[in-house]
Amino acid sequence: MDSQRIILHIDMNAFFASVEQQSNPELRGKPIAVTGAAKRTVITTCSYEARAFGVKTGMNAWEARQKCPELIFVVGNNRKYTYTSTEIIKIMREYTPMVEVFSIDEAFLDVTGSLSLFGSPERIAHLIKEQIREGFGLTCSVGIAPNKLLAKLASDMQKPDGLTVIPPNEISRILERVPVKDICGIGPKLQQQLTKLGVRTCGELGRFPVEILKRKFGVVGEKLHQMGLGIDHSPVVPEEEAEEVKTVGHSTTLDRDITDRDEILRYLLQLSEMVGRRARRYQVAGKTITLTIRYADFTTFSRQASRSSHTNNSEEIYRGAVTLLDTLELTQPVRLLGVRISNLDQQAEQLPLFGEDRRKALLAGAMDAVNDRFGESSVTFGTLLGQRNTAKIISPAWRPEGLRNVDVE
Repeated sequence: MDSQRIILHIDMNAFFASVEQQSNPELRGKPIAVTGAAKRTVITTCSYEARAFGVKTGMNAWEARQKCPELIFVVGNNRKYTYTSTEIIKIMREYTPMVEVFSIDEAFLDVTGSLSLFGSPERIAHLIKEQIREGFGLTCSVGIAPNKLLAKLASDMQKPDGLTVIPPNEISRILERVPVKDICGIGPKLQQQLTKLGVRTCGELGRFPVEILKRKFGVVGEKLHQMGLGIDHSPVVPEEEAEEVKTVGHSTTLDRDITDRDEILRYLLQLSEMVGRRARRYQVAGKTITLTIRYADFTTFSRQASRSSHTNNSEEIYRGAVTLLDTLELTQPVRLLGVRISNLDQQAEQLPLFGEDRRKALLAGAMDAVNDRFGESSVTFGTLLGQRNTAKIISPAWRPEGLRNVDVE
């Protein structure tokens, strides 16, 4: 590597499944599939032993069982995954403060300034891999490159437990035959559009006339051109330097599809409390409330409305979500519900002036204090008594700290 930036992308291998295998020795070496909830057996992730049979994330239980009759289903334990992820991130920060958590099982590290302490980037990668293996019995794949785009590509090239380096002088040669679908940010729809233009590899994308890309894709066209050439100037951004979060929300895939309004309302109340509690903890309030619904056939849509004032009060967020629900005629059973506040005020720490609003704020603060001390839902709304926490699936936006840190089961 030369004097350019040196970026590592660390990707935990089959993270949820591997954590389950390590915590239960009887599962080691066996094909297992982790599901998001006890009753909805859609696969969240699966072990490499299961992948060898063709089992994939997103499959339903029946299809997965057809491919692998010996498949073992394990209901996910999110607390276990978030704890393990947080501890692994601590290991990464021993080598550089420049750590950007990309998801619960991925992170970017800028180690440019760490070489004088630890030597080569390959040595840093080996040290991190060794600590993760010794501490948790888990493996990860590491990509090393001059930027985040290429580092992520490299980490995907050798799985599991791989280490791949893309040096600056090899970028063009390596990208020549890499399919565009392997580049982070190019999804199936965009891939189809590029295929219609005769672009199938990164090499072809880099050579394709940039003006045509701009006409076809607008401002994204220039970005696509740079991706084809392996150019990415985006920095590694640690949590403390990240831009202010613009929304606070939570969604949940339900144990089963539901149509009963009272049941929908209970979930909305619980989601609203989770959103309000997180907003109050980090002293933000939102003016716009958004309701998201996904039907059984995966049709997904959102409705939103803005208030006259900002709020982080759970009851007010809930009332806003119910008002949005009342504008809809649900035509199918509901599979997923989500509540979000946006248009945030980042200084929401002052008590309201008016008596009733002040009373609500003090009551919410008292509930938060009890729940902080004795655990989530120690004090909650009466209609939620006995209701299980809805945080069954970890959002891709999850972070180990700050406003995106969602309390999970």
